[in-house]
Amino acid sequence: MYRVARFALLSVVVALSAACAVQRPGPQSSEPIPTIPGPSPTPQPGTPRTTPQTPPSMPIPSGPKTSAHFAPPPGGNSHWDARLGVHVLDNVPNTFYRQRTYYRWNNGWMWSTSPSGPWQETDSSGVPPGLSKQFGN
Repeated sequence: MYRVARFALLSVVVALSAACAVQRPGPQSSEPIPTIPGPSPTPQPGTPRTTPQTPPSMPIPSGPKTSAHFAPPPGGNSHWDARLGVHVLDNVPNTFYRQRTYYRWNNGWMWSTSPSGPWQETDSSGVPPGLSKQFGN
């Protein structure tokens, strides 16, 4: 039994080493490797310097309309509030959205998977941290 196993193992080792030895190296090129164009060379002494043109100042946007991590609610107008960490529904007071769940503050927290309900009561541990800090419970 051990003799057959040794023979099989030895056969595999010999076959693999033969396969590695048979491979030929790829063609060698004597051409230099092209360089990637970089910044312009330093101007020579006596050459006039040109100053780069600065683009006209653009107004800074008030904030992102959406989050890079959380999708906006389907079919509703909202904006992303980074401080709260949720989407704020624009036309529904004290209603928020994050990760397929709507949250509503009405003298206490409620949540739903639909903006029209049914709504389930919860405490501040059932809402995103930014909301519980803002409204408390």
